[in-house]
Amino acid sequence: MRGVQRIEEEPVRVLGIVGSLRRESYNRKLLQAAQRLAPANMQIVEARLEGIPLFNPDRGIPVPTAVQRLKERIRTADAVLIATPEYNYSIPGVLKNALDWMSYPPAENPFDGKPVGLIGATTGNFGTLRAQLHLRQILAYLNADVLTRPEVLVARVGEKLDPNGHITDPVAQELLQQLLQALSRRVVERRVLRLLHAC
Repeated sequence: MRGVQRIEEEPVRVLGIVGSLRRESYNRKLLQAAQRLAPANMQIVEARLEGIPLFNPDRGIPVPTAVQRLKERIRTADAVLIATPEYNYSIPGVLKNALDWMSYPPAENPFDGKPVGLIGATTGNFGTLRAQLHLRQILAYLNADVLTRPEVLVARVGEKLDPNGHITDPVAQELLQQLLQALSRRVVERRVLRLLHAC
């Protein structure tokens, strides 16, 4: 089917979100590694969380400009890739705050049905396992289409970076590539379904 073949060749635009404001964040380096390892048809662009105010429904009408900008970028992306640290067994407050804004008002939730991949790196031994579990719960409420496999949980990340910030661990690289390929496939599958429903 010629239409399906054309869809498979279209670029996949992914919005990357790092759940940290730290300039030298390990998770930003992990997202940068994803940009380098992405499939040829995939482009990953980061959206930073600086400037998003603390969530307060009293300030929600009109929605703050920084919040509206992030919503629009998520809405127009084909998929989202979230790189989260683990703080105190959960996700950082800056990421939770941004996600709370995305859910308000509910009718403007840009994550509804959006394919989402999760990755995370930590200097500890569990590779953001607990943070990603909490993040999955939040994204389930937002009705995001979260990939379940593979899990990219980079433990002891300080030992797995070269001086230029590149991930050197072959297992982490392989899992990251597999996740990006799965995210690309999910986007293509959804495009094909939309095409079939339109026929």
